[in-house]
Amino acid sequence: MKLYWGDLHNHCGISYGFGGLENALEAAKGQLDFCAIIGHASWHDMPERKAPLEYLVDFHTEGFGKLRNHWDSVRDTVKRFNRPGEFVTFQGYEAHSSEFGDHHFLSPDDDLPLVTGESPAAIVEQIKPRQVIAVPHHVGYTRGYRGGNWDSFNAAISPIVEVYSKHGCGMSAQSLYPYYHDMGPRDSRSSVYEALKRKLRFGFVGSTDHHAGYPGSYGDGRLAVLADSLTREAIWEAILARRTYAVTGDKIDCRFAINGRPMGSELAAKERNVELGVVGSDRLDKIVVYKNLRPWQVIDGESLPGRTGSTYKVRVEMGWGGSKTGYLWEAKASVRGGELASVETCFRGRSVLAPSPEMKDDPTMNALGNKLVSQSASDAVWSCTTFKNPTTLHPHTAGVILEIKGDAGTVVEVTANGTTLSATIGELLEGNRTTHLLPYNSEAIVLHQAVSESGYTFSGEWRDVAQESDCDVYHAEIRQVNGQCAWISPIYVLA
Repeated sequence: MKLYWGDLHNHCGISYGFGGLENALEAAKGQLDFCAIIGHASWHDMPERKAPLEYLVDFHTEGFGKLRNHWDSVRDTVKRFNRPGEFVTFQGYEAHSSEFGDHHFLSPDDDLPLVTGESPAAIVEQIKPRQVIAVPHHVGYTRGYRGGNWDSFNAAISPIVEVYSKHGCGMSAQSLYPYYHDMGPRDSRSSVYEALKRKLRFGFVGSTDHHAGYPGSYGDGRLAVLADSLTREAIWEAILARRTYAVTGDKIDCRFAINGRPMGSELAAKERNVELGVVGSDRLDKIVVYKNLRPWQVIDGESLPGRTGSTYKVRVEMGWGGSKTGYLWEAKASVRGGELASVETCFRGRSVLAPSPEMKDDPTMNALGNKLVSQSASDAVWSCTTFKNPTTLHPHTAGVILEIKGDAGTVVEVTANGTTLSATIGELLEGNRTTHLLPYNSEAIVLHQAVSESGYTFSGEWRDVAQESDCDVYHAEIRQVNGQCAWISPIYVLA
């Protein structure tokens, strides 16, 4: 099966959000294989409109009405962008719930009706006999405060759970990427780990929950599926089978199986042959295979060989500076004395997670010109827009990852907006290179430290015969040195 990359939870101006729907779909086509643009539809148990919640209630109510008034045209546009074998779209919308937590409802059927209900199950029941699933998201928030409610979880309608998004990571209260939105902190009782402790069955996905119409915005959450082909039917089948996993942004290639059965599977077995394969986009820092939420196999990146092989990855990053309205880059990377094998894009949308009173919608605000223009065995040309970093801990840079076949003498040269930066692979194995466009407080370019194939790949196989419970849960988590992560869906082994 092939890996396909998507975002099933992204917002734009079709409800409360920003940017045009068509621009959002075009942005998705630039670096994803499939997506769903989600409108906000309802909140059955929304708080009363009393101080200081007037703005919160008003923008939700207005957003719900906006989606209802344009639902037919939204569905038609999403349908028109679906191109089997090229780019796949799904229909969907979101319902908030203080009691049950927030869910977005996904369907491969273009006649998906817009309905409301008192619970996720009630909404699904109204949509039947059409195909639909309810996906819990930002589950780590406090229960009753739109966090996950595992007492009401129903795997029959929710085969997948969104474990990472722009909100942060909901795997556990100790995971990287804590929640810092004004909705509050994480609560371990709402976490994914709590659900796995209860032996609930679901797969992991990531999606952006981005509110400025930019699906797959780098670092905000994406998902991978293992599917037979790039069609609605095949992607949908993979989702229902839980052959999914979540990443922050880098397209970390992960294969996880027990007795030949892939991630998401349920099987009965006394003897378990566990296999894990990883091809990262940067140097691997730590790999953990968990069994019943306890580290079972731990691989530290320091134990991996550092510089063997003839294939390397070099990240080109650009941004910084003080532009709040956007700085457009025109860039080219050339490889001399080697071959450019692939290019992975790391493009971001504007950093918007929720509306604020001073923000006004502009249908063009998500038309950023982020595009891989051309690629050959020696060159890659791209354009992208970057912004001033929101804080010193939140990047708004962009770039590409070059996979290069060569040796220590291979030269990588990047020219962007009239400035050139170059180095050999041998030099980049020792450290990175930077340059600035102006004397001070200006945009900058980075050629990051190169990593050889032996540093970004891993393959392991283990045998386990220790049955610990009626249902042993195995899952894996991967972290790279650049902080990008992957969370691989569990495999459930029954006694």
